[in-house]
Amino acid sequence: MTTATSPLDTKTIEIIKSTVPVLAQHGEAITKRFYEMMFTNHPELLNIFNHANQKQGRQPKALANTVYAAAAYIDNLEAILPVVRQIAHKHRSLLVKAEHYPIVGKHLLLAIKDVLGEVATDDIIDAWGKAYGVIADVFIQVEKEMYEETVSQSGGWNDFRDFTVAKKIKESEVITSFYLQPKDGKGIPTFTPGQYISIRVKIAGEEYTHIRQYSLSDSPEKEYYRISVKKETSSSEHIPNGKVSTYLHDTIQEGDTLEVTAPAGDFVLDVESTEPVVFLSGGVGITPMISMLNTIATQQPNRKVTFIHAAINGTTHAMHEHVKELSNQSENIEYYLCYEKPTEKDLLNKEYTKEGYMDLPWIDSIVKDKNASFYFCGPIPFMKTVNNTLKELGISSDKIHFEFFGPADQLN
Repeated sequence: MTTATSPLDTKTIEIIKSTVPVLAQHGEAITKRFYEMMFTNHPELLNIFNHANQKQGRQPKALANTVYAAAAYIDNLEAILPVVRQIAHKHRSLLVKAEHYPIVGKHLLLAIKDVLGEVATDDIIDAWGKAYGVIADVFIQVEKEMYEETVSQSGGWNDFRDFTVAKKIKESEVITSFYLQPKDGKGIPTFTPGQYISIRVKIAGEEYTHIRQYSLSDSPEKEYYRISVKKETSSSEHIPNGKVSTYLHDTIQEGDTLEVTAPAGDFVLDVESTEPVVFLSGGVGITPMISMLNTIATQQPNRKVTFIHAAINGTTHAMHEHVKELSNQSENIEYYLCYEKPTEKDLLNKEYTKEGYMDLPWIDSIVKDKNASFYFCGPIPFMKTVNNTLKELGISSDKIHFEFFGPADQLN
């Protein structure tokens, strides 16, 4: 796909670039208003979007950052193709289609006009209309290729497919694994370790369906997909408990059916490489790391792995025995634990390496090879700490890989 030469005229490009400072100042207000207007006029789209991310402001913020980047690079969209592909993976997994883009474009322009008022002149609105058309075409083309690639795989499919919960295993006080097998008994496509699937549920009493994306927590080439879900609870009245995670934990049982889309995502292990890897996870961020670790253990047993995990304590820590067993079986896997608040049992067993939080001196003392590839995932404060630590340790940016659970955020 060629996007280096923009089809936009010089005047339009100049207008778009001139609005970059305005977007930086009013971007979140515009995107918040955009969602309000779009959902009012098209409530059926609430069947696709994560309502919690809307209420918490994460989705408007993520969209504002994307719009800002698109405006800044409107004359060279190839520069943001990595971001486009990351978002396109999520769109494909949620079944966002080409026919949704005109709806989005219409309400984005209405929101710009509504928030900026007289500042949004006819020339600016016209320029943004043209620019949105170009940006949308890029997304539509990338997503079209992804849909085609997905359905062409052995066992591949588009749309949602019914899966049966073959097993439901409690991994910790807060995390439960679900083993999913296709209800039709046919094959399923492989995936790259680190990818996720979307689960769609209809909860009794809820007007709209809910879709959530969960990392696959086992290695590929199995007859099942496994997800390991944290039951999201909140101590704040402004942030509700996780509807879908609560539903999965409390309602879904073995033998029940869940609707699933095919694996997606670009936060993936480089399975062609043999260089050492360092996995850093916090809480339920361990799930994609387990998929990567299991894959290396079975397919690349000579590859060096440093597995570092942070949890509140042993009661919330999932899959500890599994990782400990792998590390005991292989001299190439090193395993380190950080518990924020160890329980009395943790203090007695003393299987954790550090108490408190991960920090630079501790990570520096563990990581022997600064040329390794680093993968990390977890709560945003954890990710910011790890990202800053790796930069301070001089790790090259091309060796740093991370995944957000939910809309993308800023780590700097």
